[in-house]
Amino acid sequence: MRIKDKVAIVTGAGRGIGESIALRFAAEGAKLIVNDVNETDAIRTVETIKSKGGQAVAVIGSVASRQVAQKMVDTAVKEFGTVDILVNNAGIIRDAMLHKMTDEQWDTVIEVNLKGVFLCTQCAAQVMREKKYGKIINISSSSWRAIPGNSTIPQPKPG
Repeated sequence: MRIKDKVAIVTGAGRGIGESIALRFAAEGAKLIVNDVNETDAIRTVETIKSKGGQAVAVIGSVASRQVAQKMVDTAVKEFGTVDILVNNAGIIRDAMLHKMTDEQWDTVIEVNLKGVFLCTQCAAQVMREKKYGKIINISSSSWRAIPGNSTIPQPKPG
């Protein structure tokens, strides 16, 4: 119970690495704000946490939106009193060869993967600075692997 009663926001927590982080944090006693763009996935994560006796609230939306980033922080403060931990996990790809990638695809990736981290950190840091405590964790999954000619990493094929 290393983080018992700490309040954590985990972005991209509807599935994959983010879901695993949220479930582990809950098992360690943290109270969670579960964020994802997919409402069904986020609610499933929240229900799993609650079914095991934990506390969690879903905030649906893209981290690329300042309103969503602020809503996560406001919800954490309203529901649990503060924000202690932010895990910037949300990330997307738009699989395309460099010479075929559109400006729109590139902008979408940058909006979520970079601006999202900035916005969530900026919003959470306001609460953390006031209380002079907070932990911010930035996650990257398989972005270290390169595929020749591609500008982003492709999503794994199902099955």
